[in-house]
Amino acid sequence: MKKLPFIGSCVAIVTPFDETSINFAELGRMIDNQIENHTDAICITGTTGETATLDNEEHKAAMKFAVEHVKGRVPVIAGTGSNDTAYAVELSQYAEKIGVDAVLLVTPYYNKCTQNGLVAHYLKIVDNINIPAILYNVPGRTGVDIKPETYAKLCKHPRIVATKEANGDLSSILKTRKLCGDDLAIYSGNDDQIIPILSLGGSGVISVLSNVAPYDTHMICQNYFDGKVDEAARMQIDYCDLIDALFCEVNPIPAKTAMRLMGWNVGKLRMPLSEMEPAHLEQLKAALKAHNLL
Repeated sequence: MKKLPFIGSCVAIVTPFDETSINFAELGRMIDNQIENHTDAICITGTTGETATLDNEEHKAAMKFAVEHVKGRVPVIAGTGSNDTAYAVELSQYAEKIGVDAVLLVTPYYNKCTQNGLVAHYLKIVDNINIPAILYNVPGRTGVDIKPETYAKLCKHPRIVATKEANGDLSSILKTRKLCGDDLAIYSGNDDQIIPILSLGGSGVISVLSNVAPYDTHMICQNYFDGKVDEAARMQIDYCDLIDALFCEVNPIPAKTAMRLMGWNVGKLRMPLSEMEPAHLEQLKAALKAHNLL
């Protein structure tokens, strides 16, 4: 197997905002809290970080701050994907320059592309960097699904080391494992599928849940790796209600709301994201209280 940037739980960290831009002081506190609670890696500027509404300077500043604040304590993964291949190359090269450990590359969204287009897009990016790349398959957001046969082509590249799989299709993930073997690691992109994907030889999770329950998310993975499969499964099942609440509206609306309820100064959601519906807010509060997080 290729050397991976991390094994275990990586938080897809939310981006705290103040009135004008990113609240870096709060972001630093959040990163420290994650590391203190044994999170295995930090993913900055991912979907949960509201990257779609970060301008170019904010995006670069967030990546740079994360690297400088973490100071090598855990790996830093930076979301540098785009539906513009040239811009994805630019962001990925910048991420490499400032010292991130790997880039996370979402499939092109809105304009979409064919499977051949996916191969060309990803190869163009990784041929222009010298750090590991994690692909990100989330067809519910992008309208593009990386097929197992496409993974089989891409995983031959030495810098394509893993994928964050959020297509929800375990049969497809099983086929990807069969076709790619040790040439491609798989991280769960869905918190409700950590154990199922680990059972197929997965290497961990890039997690929304970890924003509010970093230690337990880490332990779901660690228990599984330590052979405590029943305990890992029990924890996965126990967190079902909170995971449901964190996805009862589009991510990261509930995650950022939960952080705010827990006392973190994460600021407002950026439009077009809106505040939670009252019934969903009560669902989220009840789940947080059930896990002693409120």
